[in-house]
This record gives sequence, structure tokens and C-alpha cells, in this order.
Amino acid sequence: MDSERIRLMFEEENSDSNYEDENDSDVEDLVEQQEADIDTEQDDDSESDAEVAENSADYYIGKDNHTKWKKNRPSMKVRRHNRNIVTQLPGVKGEAKNLKESGDIWKLFFTENVMSQITAYTNQQIKLVTPKCERERDCSETDEVEIQALFGLLLFAGVRRNSRLNAKDLFKTDGSSPDIFRLTMSWNRFYLLLRCLRFDEKSTRPVRSSVDKLAPIRDLFEEIIASFKKYFSPSQFVTIDEKLEAFRGRCNFRQYIPSKPNRYGIKIYALTDAKMFYTSDMEVYLGKQPEGPYFVDNSAMALVLRLSNVIHNSGRNITIDNFFTSLPLIDKLKRDYRLTVLGTIRKNKRELPKNFTDVKRREVSSSLFGHRGICTLVSYVPKKNKNVLLVSSMHDNQEINEETGKPEMIMDYNATKGGVDTVDKMCATYNVARGTNRWPMVIFYSLMNVAGINSYVIYGFNNQNKKINRRTFLEALSYDLINVHLRKRAYNTCLPRSLRQRITDICKLDGPESSVTANNTKIGRCSYCSSKKNRKTRYNCVSCKTYFCLEHAIMVCLDCQEKTSGAEC
Repeated sequence: MDSERIRLMFEEENSDSNYEDENDSDVEDLVEQQEADIDTEQDDDSESDAEVAENSADYYIGKDNHTKWKKNRPSMKVRRHNRNIVTQLPGVKGEAKNLKESGDIWKLFFTENVMSQITAYTNQQIKLVTPKCERERDCSETDEVEIQALFGLLLFAGVRRNSRLNAKDLFKTDGSSPDIFRLTMSWNRFYLLLRCLRFDEKSTRPVRSSVDKLAPIRDLFEEIIASFKKYFSPSQFVTIDEKLEAFRGRCNFRQYIPSKPNRYGIKIYALTDAKMFYTSDMEVYLGKQPEGPYFVDNSAMALVLRLSNVIHNSGRNITIDNFFTSLPLIDKLKRDYRLTVLGTIRKNKRELPKNFTDVKRREVSSSLFGHRGICTLVSYVPKKNKNVLLVSSMHDNQEINEETGKPEMIMDYNATKGGVDTVDKMCATYNVARGTNRWPMVIFYSLMNVAGINSYVIYGFNNQNKKINRRTFLEALSYDLINVHLRKRAYNTCLPRSLRQRITDICKLDGPESSVTANNTKIGRCSYCSSKKNRKTRYNCVSCKTYFCLEHAIMVCLDCQEKTSGAEC
């Protein structure tokens, strides 16, 4: 009998132990074996009953009277299952490996295609609001360079924590506002671009909205998320959780979560690296979608399977909370996708034994373990009548941390549970979101915040010798996005002389670009004065760059200059 029992234990440890196989207990297998060998072994009935009673004492029975959890793992050394062997190395991948500058990394996510689409749809909206403007020139069409500069200003306002400040206060000339705003564009232009910013074809939106609630920003959202997945491989530990983007306007999938700081907003599920806080995937919770191509299952298991698609069959571990955790999910991820799970579990699950959910007679800091196939269950009592329930397919031992007295499962959970929450705090620290009544803008601001963090993670990987904080990185990124537009404005002779000189200083222009300003630091000799006078001057022609003194300068007003330029054209 002893040898037969040991053989069965070896076979159990070397098997894959799926749930459907675990429903048959070891006791029943042992009794069947005894009945088959009854003619040869000649065991009496009393010994068989004693063996069954001894084995039943080794299990906890779930509240469903069907699920069984072993009290102890076998102490003998047997071959363990292959788990958490990462096949995809963490870090930057693809063309992102060779990028060192912040602006180039940002363009991995906001690609030329994304910028061209935003520019085209924004121009369509500008044309619609042009008749309402007092002056038509105030509603001129935009281009990709100006839209990029607009994003740079949003990032800069987030860095300075002025994103919720009234836009007029950002463009003050009394010295209380940063110069970069009024150097880049006027307040009217800034307000117009934000008002007209669009992400889809407005004429076809009603048709698309009939089958998709996310139609106004669906294409942009999916393209940026695809870029998130493409250029970075997460570490061994990832976290799946929800976050709430603040919004109180009209939206048929707006959520109310009283436990969140904002309470009202748009709920977004995310998969985030628990160590480096890179967000690989996001999904907006839209409620029940209309029947069609965008109809999806919103159950907890379906959400985890969709979000974890980027790491399937990679040997990683997913840390989740009790909203997502279930035993069928753990089994499916391990069996079909070679992923392990570590998470809290609700005490109302029918598979859990009463010994784990009832802690009235348990001592403080006591731990109770149960094992079932690939799962390990622990119940820890941190204080009187408090219970912490965790289940893991990554752990198979009953180790207790010597310093804290907590099980190692809980220590690992605490170390990896905060991936999404940390990213949410980082987004709130330098938030680009401005007050808006349009929910697509809320999702767009969220994408900008996450893209800024992801860019910073890639920058840190590619520049190991440079140690800069995220604030410095975001500020440098905003200047990179604005710089091209500033250089274009340096040629605009209609701007005040002081603005052009300041743009020259910021952009560090030299050569022909710096000669645009009237107050140029370079000195030349007047071409119209005789060589005997040798008259030096800092003024030169905008077109031919010929130097001239004020004696030979002709003063022309702006209106006449525009008429002259139009006549020449």
C-alpha cells in the first residue's frame, strides 16, 4: 500500500493537473486500485477504511462540496512544471532601439500617418467654423507642424502643472506666463485649434456610431495602441487593472466609481509593466456595444484574455485584483497561453473552503495554505477578523517572510500589484488634460499622457549613460515638438521685433535665419554708403540680405507691404 501511494504521488506531480483531471480524488483512485488487487493482496476491509479516512484528512473541501485543496505539498524532490521562463526578452525592440532623441521616440507613437489624419480632420472642422469668425484670416487652415507645436504646448503646460489654468492666463505679457506660449502662437489660435481638433471623418460618423460607441476616436486609438505593443517587450511581471479618466460631460458610457478620486469619468483597462511602468495595451470600457464587428464580451475573463494577448505564450506572470481573479481563468491562461496569475480572490467563490473564509477563531498573523493542481491558495490574517485571500499559479510553496511574518505570495503581490496605479499617478503629476465637454478629447489626453511615459521608458533604455528625471525629459520633448514651428515663425516679419529676437535666442538660429530679425547681432557695411564712410549697420534686407543703414531705409506699413507682396505674386 505504501509503495502504491508513493507511485500515485509521483504520477500526480509529473502530470499537468488540469481542473477536469483534479475532480477525481486520490482517495478514489486508491480505492479502485485496492479493489483491482484484492485477490492478490488479501487486505481486509478495516485497513481500507482507515486508509481512506487518513487521506480525507489531507484535504480542505470547498463550499461547493466538490473542489478539494491539499493541505501540504509533498516534501519529496520531483520534477516541477516549467513556468515563468520568459521567452521574449524585456526591453526596447524594433526600430526604437536606435533612437536617442525624445522627439524621435515620440514620433514612434504619433506617426506621420496619425498626424496627417488629425490635421486633415481638424481642417475640415476649421472650414465649418470659418463663417462664424469675425476675420477670415483668424481661421486659416493648419498643418502638421502647427498641430505638433500644439501638442508640445499641451505637454509643456502639463510639466508646469498649468493644464487646468485658463488659456488666457497662459498667454499673458506681464511676465507671469512662460514666453513659449505666445512665441509659438496667439491665444486665439490656441483656442481655435483645441476647439476644432478632430480625429475622424465627421460626415460618416453617424453610420459608424450605430455599431461602435468609440467611433469618434476609434482609428486613432487603435493605431497608437498598436505602436505601444510594437516597440517594447515588458518584464516578467505585468499588471492588469482599471483607471478612471475624469469627465463629467455627456457620455453614454461614463462611469461612477466612488472609490476613485475623480468618481465620474471614462473607465480604461490597461496592461502595464509592473517594474518599468510601460503600458502595452489599453481598452476603453464602453458597456454593451451594438451588435456588429465591435461587440465584445465584457466579462472579467474575456478582458484579461484580450489585454494579455501581447504576452501570450511568453511565460510571464499577470498580477490582478479580485475583480478579475477566478480559478477557470488561472487554468486557461496556464494551459492555453503559458501564463501564470497572482491575485486576490473574493471570498464568495464557491471553490474556496470555509476554513479559508471564516477567520473569527484564527490568530493574528496566521497563514493557511491550500494546494490544488497548479494553484496555491493562502489565507492571511493581518489583524483581528480581517482576511487576505490570494491565489497563485506562480507559487507552489508555503514560505513565510521572516522580517514581516507575511507569506511570500503576499509580498510578491504587493511588489507587483501597483503597475497601473503607478502609471495613473504619473499621468496625474504632469497631466496634459484641459477642461473639455467632448469625451473623445478625454481619451486623447489619456493617450498623450501614456505616450509621454512610454517615451521616457524607451529613452532611459537607449540612453543608459544619461540620467534625467521625467520632468526634464517632458520639457525637452515639448521644446522638440515646438522647435520646427518656431523656426517657421522666425521668418514672419509681421511679428513684433521683440518676439522674433526671442525666437532666435530660443531656437539658437544663425546664418540666414537669424538675419530675419531687425535687431540682428551680426554687423555689416551699408551697401549704399561710400566706402570712405565705412558705415556699419545691423539691418539687412529680408529678401536679398543686403546690409543698409537707416539713411537708406524705406519705411513701409504692414498693409502696404502685403499689397506689394500680393502684386508681385
